[in-house]
Amino acid sequence: MSLAGQVALVTGASRGIGRGIALQLGQAGATVYVTGRQPKESDATKLDSYSLPSLEKTAKEVTERGGKGIVVYCDHGNMDNVKDLFERIDKENNGKLDILVNNAYSAVTAIFEGTGKKFYQQEAEVWDEVNNVGLRNHYYCCVYGSRMMVKNKKGLIINISSPGGLRYLFNIPYGVGKEALDRMSADMSKELRPDGVTVISLWPGAVRTELVTGMQQADQSGAHSETAKMFADGETIEYPGIAVVRLAGDKDKMLLTGRTLLTADLGDKYGFVDIDGRTPPNLRSVSRLLNYGGWKGLSDWVPHWVRLPGWYMWAANSRL
Repeated sequence: MSLAGQVALVTGASRGIGRGIALQLGQAGATVYVTGRQPKESDATKLDSYSLPSLEKTAKEVTERGGKGIVVYCDHGNMDNVKDLFERIDKENNGKLDILVNNAYSAVTAIFEGTGKKFYQQEAEVWDEVNNVGLRNHYYCCVYGSRMMVKNKKGLIINISSPGGLRYLFNIPYGVGKEALDRMSADMSKELRPDGVTVISLWPGAVRTELVTGMQQADQSGAHSETAKMFADGETIEYPGIAVVRLAGDKDKMLLTGRTLLTADLGDKYGFVDIDGRTPPNLRSVSRLLNYGGWKGLSDWVPHWVRLPGWYMWAANSRL
């Protein structure tokens, strides 16, 4: 699927899901602006320890795959930096921005370090660590990106979210931020629909990012054994990227605007598999849920295609 001539921005693309999305957009021929925080000297040991790629490496590979990768160092916790980023894209592309992927996130380490602690046993500032970049920044990016897209009467905004907005996952600030992000996407779609701009909240499954894999390998205590189990057969970082490319190329994507979509469901809809040839497990798979809950014998009897309806998941996790 060709996205040649399209301009995309992927925030937080040094590694993980953002990197995977940027690579797939580049493979489809798009010009891809990739952002990340300027590395500090103190990051060197962490980078070596977890073999993390750099923003420059992402941009270089985007270009090698057939697109055009452009590096922009941006602190997404600094809204002046964010404004400057969009002004640059506007200037360099005559007001054109076709795809915005809000993926920047800064709280992975804080979430892992807080495992097993209740909210009152952690520093109150963990709220800002989770939701300044992971929610507030996304809103600012949507504001600036929408201004360009509305002028051109077209565009696709994808906010990377998670099932953490459905029920408790990791910690309280995480769940609150993800549910707010899903609601933000739905509400923005109401205002942007008349101008031809599609807004989607995208839920990847458990993604085997470089950081998650590295932290699990370094963990000798077994404190994260349940998390490791969840990620063991998860998606590669490029599976969400394939989903983004297919959405961007779908001429009927406006029919999906405002919805919260799972990458695995999009794999079924568009007929794609992961880059390793596997079909990652679906969050709604009854067999998968039974297996994860310890009912392996029963899960073997349930066909993999049997899924919980989306409405049931929401109803079963009602906070009322």
